[in-house]
Amino acid sequence: MTSWCQQSLQIRTEGREIRDITRLVAESVVQSRVEVGLCHIFITHTSASLTITENADPRVLDDLEEFLLRVVPDGDSRYTHTSEGRDDMPAHIRSVLTGGSLTVPISDSRLVLGIWQGIYLWEHRIKPHERQVVITISGEQRQ
Repeated sequence: MTSWCQQSLQIRTEGREIRDITRLVAESVVQSRVEVGLCHIFITHTSASLTITENADPRVLDDLEEFLLRVVPDGDSRYTHTSEGRDDMPAHIRSVLTGGSLTVPISDSRLVLGIWQGIYLWEHRIKPHERQVVITISGEQRQ
C-alpha cells in the first residue's frame, strides 16, 4: 500500500558547524514502515543548508567549511544586506550554493546511501540557531 508521512525535527546548532543528521533521518524512515520509496529532507531556513558528503574522515567537513569561508567570506563590503550581522548575507549565499533539500531513495526500509555518505545539516551562521528540518517519506509500506 502506498503511503506517506511527515515529521519535523527541531535541531539546535552550536553556531557554524556541519552536523551529521543521518541517524535522525534513518529513524524517521524506520518509523514510517516504508519499505521502498523516497525520503525528502527540507530545511525551513535561508542561512543553513543540507548536504550529503563523506562521513568517514572529519577532516572532509573541516576542509569543506574552510573552502566555503574562502569563497564566501564574512563581512565583504560589497554586501548590502547587513542589518542582521556580518555573517548573515554570506550565510544566505552559502545556503544557495549548498542547497536546502535532499531526496534519498529508500530500499528495504533503509536509506540508500553509499558506505561513506552521510546527511548533514550545515549551519552557516556564527551564533547558535534553532533549525527546523522537515522529513517527508512516501512509498510502499511493509504489510
